[in-house]
Amino acid sequence: MQSTDSVDSARQHPAALQSRDAHLAPFEWYAEMRSEAPVHYDEHRKTWDVFRYEDVDHVLRNYEQFSADRSDRGDDPSDDAGSDMTVLKTMISTDPPEHERLRGFVNERFQPGILRDYRPRLEELTDELIDGFEDTDRFDFVEEFAVPFPVTVIAELLGIPAERRDQFREWSNALIARPDDPSEEAVQRMRRQRETAQREMGQYFAKLLEERRAGEGDDLVTLAATADELNQQEKIGFCMILLLAGNITTTNLLTNAIWSFEEQGVMDAVQSGDIDRKRAIEEVLRYRSPIQEIQRVTTENVELSGHEIEAGEIVNVWVGAANRDPDVFDEPEAFRPERSPNQHLAFGKGIHYCLGAPLARLEADIALDRLLTRFDRLDGDLSELRPISSHYGLRSLPCRIA
Repeated sequence: MQSTDSVDSARQHPAALQSRDAHLAPFEWYAEMRSEAPVHYDEHRKTWDVFRYEDVDHVLRNYEQFSADRSDRGDDPSDDAGSDMTVLKTMISTDPPEHERLRGFVNERFQPGILRDYRPRLEELTDELIDGFEDTDRFDFVEEFAVPFPVTVIAELLGIPAERRDQFREWSNALIARPDDPSEEAVQRMRRQRETAQREMGQYFAKLLEERRAGEGDDLVTLAATADELNQQEKIGFCMILLLAGNITTTNLLTNAIWSFEEQGVMDAVQSGDIDRKRAIEEVLRYRSPIQEIQRVTTENVELSGHEIEAGEIVNVWVGAANRDPDVFDEPEAFRPERSPNQHLAFGKGIHYCLGAPLARLEADIALDRLLTRFDRLDGDLSELRPISSHYGLRSLPCRIA
């Protein structure tokens, strides 16, 4: 059976992806594993790794055998805000029927038809950020645009001050961090930082939820505060997971879009409309998925492509490898911006398909439209790429504009 230690071990990069270059371009390793060991047990990380599209799709759809619940404590979260913040039930860490209850009360807010009404405000926020580049000919796309834009958007939806975005980012980074190295000291350091961030975020949202308990606002914190179907810990977990998911994934989607367009020489064609922008965004999601891997835990002994996996084992499905599976995609290693069909798994599959996918797509569409309309030239400097360690993206991306 998994333990907290084994969950943290599974968060470590496999040995093959420890170097900077390998983390930037894991795709040769993916191809090797898809061909030679598509379902593989990593003794060091005590984790099963799964690489082929068919198997990844199966695991993500089959929540009865591959659970999203990675907690091994079996605790019943209390209603005491500020108590054990390490035990939080959220829509991404529960299975039916709890999953439907935790997701259902907010599901409508993230439907494309509802989000369309928010488009003018997203365009305003985008333009405000771009206005800040008027007196310069270069900026860091990650630090000055890809990070603040989605943080500001999700902060507005939650009804919390976007001015605290540096704090929100610090908390978010701590929650998704990986150990700096495989040592026990690094694992413990990561764990302490994560627990501190979780406690501080929990206390922050507990206070807001209390203040808005009788509120009539249209923001998502008020929606949670007045939701009779959630207990206090679930309300806190809801706010935390929205803040986290609402900025990390979109930051890397935006960054990976500029990275890919520049690398593949298609920036001008996207800008002119010769390449359909929305379809190009879908190809970015396939080609450089912001989230490369998703973890599940087996609920019973299962068989997967000829391998017997015992109950309680951690199964790591490599979405980034599945999205380049030649059994599903023609020329999978090629960036084809108008690829069709493009049934990538970047947002997951099944009941845990990303709630915020329509918002992420809308933000990316608006951001790229406004940036490429405002400037005649936007050229990314790809000479010194440094990967982030948690998900798949870059620490910085200098851009020259004219």
